Amino acid sequence: MTASRTTRRHPRTPTGPAVAVRALALAVCLAVTALVTGCRDDTAPAWDYPRLAATLNALSTALAQGCATPDPAHCADRLDRLDTLARRAFTEVLDHRLLDQACLDAESDVRRARTLRLAATTTARSPAPAQSPDRSPDRSPQDPRRLALARAVAAEQAAYRRLLAALEKVRTTPPPGAATGPA
Repeated sequence: MTASRTTRRHPRTPTGPAVAVRALALAVCLAVTALVTGCRDDTAPAWDYPRLAATLNALSTALAQGCATPDPAHCADRLDRLDTLARRAFTEVLDHRLLDQACLDAESDVRRARTLRLAATTTARSPAPAQSPDRSPDRSPQDPRRLALARAVAAEQAAYRRLLAALEKVRTTPPPGAATGPA
């Protein structure tokens, strides 16, 4: 028995242009798959602080819902409840060492506005001085004490909005050296 020196072709092995077409099709499929699934950074970064985000969302919602009515006395009562959420958010910022000057200034504005609102609330709820007989005993919406309370409530709402903006900016700003570009 002698070995044959002729090479046998395997009947299933493609040759010529068919190989190039299949290779090109495979390369295109891999490229499209990579673009669709893995080339963008669509996951939340590690520095996004989800607990802080939830606290800020709750604070924002409470601020919007608490002062939905035009009555400043009702809104003043609801603003008293926001302090707990604001303190929690500020504590989380401190825990993550994210504090900056804008946060401190906004927190100071909230405290100052709160003090003014509490003084205006006390003044608005105090009994009126002796009234003339031609004025009704009910407080008019034009009563200067109610107007002062309305202005103080609006100032505190604005201070809370500035605090929310400062805390949100600190939360979403990447720390130095964090990878922010796509992979």
